[in-house]
Amino acid sequence: MTQQTRIALVGLGLIGQRHAETIRRLPDLSLAAIVEPSEVSREAAKEIGAPIYASLHEMLNSETPDGVVLATPTPLHLEQGLACIAADCPILMEKPIAVTAEEARQLTDAATAAGVPLLVGHHRRHNGMVQAAKKALDAGAVGDIRAVQATCWFYKPDHYFEVAPWRTQKGAGPISVNLVHDVDLLRHFCGDVKTVQAIACPSLRGFENEDLATAVLQFYSGAIATISVSDSIVSPWSWELTARENPAYPATIESCYLIGGSKGGMSLPDLRVWQHAEEPDWWTPISAKTLTCKMDDPLGVQMTHFAAVINGEEEPLVSGLEGLKSLEVVEAVALSSATGREIQLKSVTSVAA
Repeated sequence: MTQQTRIALVGLGLIGQRHAETIRRLPDLSLAAIVEPSEVSREAAKEIGAPIYASLHEMLNSETPDGVVLATPTPLHLEQGLACIAADCPILMEKPIAVTAEEARQLTDAATAAGVPLLVGHHRRHNGMVQAAKKALDAGAVGDIRAVQATCWFYKPDHYFEVAPWRTQKGAGPISVNLVHDVDLLRHFCGDVKTVQAIACPSLRGFENEDLATAVLQFYSGAIATISVSDSIVSPWSWELTARENPAYPATIESCYLIGGSKGGMSLPDLRVWQHAEEPDWWTPISAKTLTCKMDDPLGVQMTHFAAVINGEEEPLVSGLEGLKSLEVVEAVALSSATGREIQLKSVTSVAA
């Protein structure tokens, strides 16, 4: 019988609960421990059956898990990540990797120096639709990627903000809260970002943050992407409502990404590839074919991958460095929208584990 990989979970919030369910249902994994400071959540966690601790340090002093999932609020990531690295414990850290790129750089540099694997939970890269699209794009299905249009529009109800007033404060708008997920996918498809130009609009509800932003990203590959994000627009065009990853969101049959190339076009997540019958020519008929893909739960695929990285069988798909680069783009969007300037991104020289 294959020995199970023992994973400790820190944080039993909404995403933490999903991670706990994922670990428990995968036969090659076991839930080594749960860390949760809330007494109410610790009481609920007793039904899971794993040892429960009030703090990460308490757990690391008592347990020797093979890896740790940090599903905690982003402001805790730096301290907790460094603690896991000091304990020589591989990390799967929920996105974004940190509050700032500087904090992310501290984490990636520390992980590299210690030789500890650091993965970031941009789980969309583990989605079968994304994997099929990436494979097709790399194989030249649309030729050279020239442009991408990405839409991230949805309407968060008032009670979403009432239960957590911090969501109305400066720095907690859709640029910082939502955009990092879509930026990471655009980087996955198009490579590193060279420049960012963005504009944002103040919240119509009177909050301190923005409720609408649009950015133009220029990639080193030469591709240009336009991405629009809003948490106050009624629409079916967002990854949450189109990808069917999370049953909490009602599904639509729309797509939210359009990828245009020199030989064809692709829409996601419906995986339709459009091409002319012979040479590209707008006066000739154009038709589409739909790619096939696996429909496994991305969180399950991600957790299995984490175990494979721990066991030295695979390299991280979303390393700490990848998480850092995506966070840098989001910071550039916020800075550009605040100043009106085009932001040139500096190359990241450190190499994450």
